[in-house]
Amino acid sequence: MRIPFIAGNWKMHKTAAEARAFAEEFKALYKDTDVKTAICAPFVHLALLKEAFAGTEIKVGAQNAHFEDQGAFTGEISVKMLEDIGVDYCIIGHSERRQYFAETDETVNKKLKKLFDGPIVPILCVGEVLEERDAGREKEVVGRQIRADLAGLSADDVRKLVVAYEPVWAIGTGRTATPEQANEMCGYIREVISELYDDDVACDVTIQYGGSMKPANATELMAMEEIDGGLIGGSSLKADEFMQIIDF
Repeated sequence: MRIPFIAGNWKMHKTAAEARAFAEEFKALYKDTDVKTAICAPFVHLALLKEAFAGTEIKVGAQNAHFEDQGAFTGEISVKMLEDIGVDYCIIGHSERRQYFAETDETVNKKLKKLFDGPIVPILCVGEVLEERDAGREKEVVGRQIRADLAGLSADDVRKLVVAYEPVWAIGTGRTATPEQANEMCGYIREVISELYDDDVACDVTIQYGGSMKPANATELMAMEEIDGGLIGGSSLKADEFMQIIDF
């Protein structure tokens, strides 16, 4: 039985003071729940949030990591650095990383393999742009991403994976895939994983919807059979809105 998982992606938002204020407000609102919860924050806030959320069930995630342990990679952060401060999750292959920072399925695959060498759980992002959706190629595109990103990964690794389906055309635009569209694509991702491994592995994988989930549509989206959670952007920046989604 998959446990619902709601993760916030702060992207490039909040100063240290704002992150600390959010943590205090969110802890006051947070209550025991069957929903797994995490905040994926900029690198500079990760240690702060780990300390702030100590003693709670609120987990902390990074938004990226490099596939090498160390080296001349100015501006990058290694998985070992994240492990050292106790990071729980790490987003890999977000559409913005792919679009603006030349992330490829090859580098995504390398990062997944590096993360699976340790305890940090990857949140793998896949999804199609508007032109691909309008051309009816969404399954072709997402299927290709999944196959390339998971190449060489063991079944035991993939069982622990979180996949976030993010229709790129529904991120930061105010547009949202219908619950039926989101459910269909999350189900298709599970089908592809089943083909690559087996039904048992596919059933263990947590699949989130990552396209403008907010309090107004969280209940409807989370009622869908194949949607196990959400990767939340804008609504994760406000403690009360984020808690409303967790309370779906």
